[in-house]
Amino acid sequence: MPAETVIEVKNLVKNFGEHQVLRKIDFSISKGEVVCVIGASGSGKSTLLRCINHLETPTAGQILFHGKEVKNTQKDLSAYRSKVGMVFQSFNLFANMTVLKNCMFGTTKILHLPKEEAHSRAIQHLKEVGMAPYINARPDQLSGGQKQRVAIARALCMNPEVLLFDEPTSALDPEMVGEVLNVMRDLASKGLTMIVVTHEMGFARDVSSRTIFMDQGYVVEDESPDVLFVHPKNERTKAFLSRYMSDQQQT
Repeated sequence: MPAETVIEVKNLVKNFGEHQVLRKIDFSISKGEVVCVIGASGSGKSTLLRCINHLETPTAGQILFHGKEVKNTQKDLSAYRSKVGMVFQSFNLFANMTVLKNCMFGTTKILHLPKEEAHSRAIQHLKEVGMAPYINARPDQLSGGQKQRVAIARALCMNPEVLLFDEPTSALDPEMVGEVLNVMRDLASKGLTMIVVTHEMGFARDVSSRTIFMDQGYVVEDESPDVLFVHPKNERTKAFLSRYMSDQQQT
């Protein structure tokens, strides 16, 4: 029996003025999949993710969640975003709140959970990402990797069906990248549906169930990682991956 389709992107177009950033994108995400989106800077990866979460309004096309189009109304978007969470490259934590309050904010204000339940859920997910000892710290007292782990815990507190990651390690020092990727590997192994825009090719190759390669606003290839990384069909994909391989050999 095929897995249930959770998100469907149909004929998605996004223009900024005269500049077309996304060009008729079509794909779907099934429950439990980890889909990594790779490609050069400027290929449209982050814009695609922001359109999926309606942080950018698509110029044309549809985003469907369990077969229903996501309408651009505040009520619909709030309900949708409570199920489709997002982790940003810049963390987006509330600077004036402790780690614990950052993680309780959405569940109390949006899900209207009682404080006791919001508190226990926050502690549970902070433990999961290894940040429970820091519940009383403020974001400016944390390293970049710690902030990102708190941001992931905060997203998990909403009990999302899908978690979107927009280059979650690109703002981190190299030694902090691993701690965030390990948390994401753990989430993937537990069956969380994830769409990850990333420059971390090793993660895409080893963890994703599908890898999408984008170039100039198009989905050029959409394959399992063992096909895309070993036998890419498109010349653009081959060129991108050969640059990646040569960069790896130099480091």
